[in-house]
Amino acid sequence: MRRLASIQRIMALEPIEGADNILKAKVLGWELVIKKSEFAVGDFCIYCEIDSLLPDKPEFEFLKAKSFRIKTIRLRGQVSQGICFPLSILPEGFEIEEGADCTEALGIIKYEPPIPASLAGIMKGGFPSFIPKTDEIRVQILQNVLTKYKGESCFITEKLDGSSATYYLKDGQFGVCSRNLEIEENIENTFWKVAKALNIEEKIRSLGGNYALQGELVGEGIQYNRLKIKGQTVFFFNLFNIDTFEYVSYADFMKLMKQLDLQPVPVLNDNYHLSDSITELVEMAKIKSKVQAEVWAEGIVIRLLNEKFDKWLLKDLGGHGRISFKAINPEFY
Repeated sequence: MRRLASIQRIMALEPIEGADNILKAKVLGWELVIKKSEFAVGDFCIYCEIDSLLPDKPEFEFLKAKSFRIKTIRLRGQVSQGICFPLSILPEGFEIEEGADCTEALGIIKYEPPIPASLAGIMKGGFPSFIPKTDEIRVQILQNVLTKYKGESCFITEKLDGSSATYYLKDGQFGVCSRNLEIEENIENTFWKVAKALNIEEKIRSLGGNYALQGELVGEGIQYNRLKIKGQTVFFFNLFNIDTFEYVSYADFMKLMKQLDLQPVPVLNDNYHLSDSITELVEMAKIKSKVQAEVWAEGIVIRLLNEKFDKWLLKDLGGHGRISFKAINPEFY
């Protein structure tokens, strides 16, 4: 389960121009707006990340009009991502320790947008255990990772605003998955429609092994279609070797995309040396989309050119351990 709420310190406080009653606070790598005198620098707080869905309880009543969902907002020109609460909302006996995960203790879950009927499909089963999910960790909680891998050669791609799609072939069986489920074959389902239109099954079979192709499904009827795409298509970002349980390298992946006549996600930089500055990486995410130049990109995804895994990402954050993360564009909300 993703850590959505945790005990953290207020790292810095700054005034907001033209605002008398609020301040800009820094928690981890996040910037958010708090009330004046609510916290001091160095204080512990409970920080809830964006995409947190809080329970209907008296202490969260003021969020009822927003359906108890925490999302990016702008107050007096200042982008605010997340929310801070006093430690007093924790259940009695909860151990106060910096970094402690209190998501479950507070009954917080991750917000999941409603799934359109064209995407929902009939569930065949859960997401296959032999393929890693496509979730990316936000850069704001990765300062120790940035410090450890500073200077490593990376490539940067655009993060597209769509719906995660996984197509796989294992032991002769072709499968189609959404972010969390495997879907029964149905030509009315968009994931399957795109699979047929792009001949994805045949193309994976041509690789001569057990593989999974993962990408972002975009277009009409998907996430407001901010990219203004006619119909639906998919941009790919992973090719995973199921037999060896490893990702195909960036160079080989790009060659195969050309060979298979499939679209990779837009590559922004394939010779980037990783910075350890969260602020710098978030600034880099403030770009217009390469797919549709009139709109803001959702953000960027940064990965090492030479694949590496880190136990901390696997153990503490519940991810797949891969050095791969996202920086969301603050202008995209």
